[in-house]
Amino acid sequence: MLDEYKALVDAYARSGGNAAVLDTPGVASLFVHENRVLTSNLIPGLELNVEETDTGINARLVILEGHRIEQPVHLCFGVLPEEGVQEIRSSITAEAGSSAELLAHCTFPNAVRVKHIMEADIRIGEEAYLTYNETHYHGPHGGVEVIPKARIKIDRGGRLVTRFALTEGRVGRLDMDYDVDVGAEATAEMTAKVYGRADDEIRIRECTVLSGRGARSVIKSRVAVRDRAKSMVESITEGRAPYCRGHVDCVEIVQGDATAEAVPRVSVFDEHAKVTHEAAIGSVDKKQVETLISRGLGESEAVDVIVRGLLK
Repeated sequence: MLDEYKALVDAYARSGGNAAVLDTPGVASLFVHENRVLTSNLIPGLELNVEETDTGINARLVILEGHRIEQPVHLCFGVLPEEGVQEIRSSITAEAGSSAELLAHCTFPNAVRVKHIMEADIRIGEEAYLTYNETHYHGPHGGVEVIPKARIKIDRGGRLVTRFALTEGRVGRLDMDYDVDVGAEATAEMTAKVYGRADDEIRIRECTVLSGRGARSVIKSRVAVRDRAKSMVESITEGRAPYCRGHVDCVEIVQGDATAEAVPRVSVFDEHAKVTHEAAIGSVDKKQVETLISRGLGESEAVDVIVRGLLK
């Protein structure tokens, strides 16, 4: 288990995680390899119950009422062998007046045939604030199937920020599906950034329902595909209450024989609600590419620099 832990920490660092914080007092963490908890650390204000299953874990995480967790909570889920299945089923609750930031790193550096399923039920209490950052590292083979699904409810005055990033290594197949119900005076901000290559397949569906008076949401996606990769982004916002405001912002970049689709769907069911959208699909700017080539980069390298700039 020690060797697995060291290997997972190394992969965690390559995926952008700060391994030094794992030995820092006052920092909460949970490391899971396949279906085994390798290590966990709790701090006051957090409750965590984890059950190991045949294919993954069931976890219940609670940020207790009124507690403000100063340091990010570090989560790492990984599969180190070339083949495997990992199912993470979680319940996350931020009780009234609490706040926390969760940093989840999902790493599959050697994957040839790996399936990663993540299903989450998330509840944000009144005046609570939760940030959920999920970053993936997949290695070069494209043998990963990632299926993240979340059902989220935000109570009055609560705030949720989600950031999903899959830009390092091959995507493989991504099928992302998030539904968020935004209550009165609550806010949801959702961002997804994905870079597909070769024959990667990307599907992103994000939906916010503005069900409470004065609710607000922003859905932002930045997707780049090249070679023969395919992407489909569906962004949905429904304005169902007075004075709610929503916006959808989708940008996709296409290179080579790749294909991209964007489907922004906005609906309003109250005369005082307002929902807007913008979507753009195109290639990188030719002048920018030429400028970088003139400074010594190859064309493929130049395109990659521009795309990564967009994704950052």
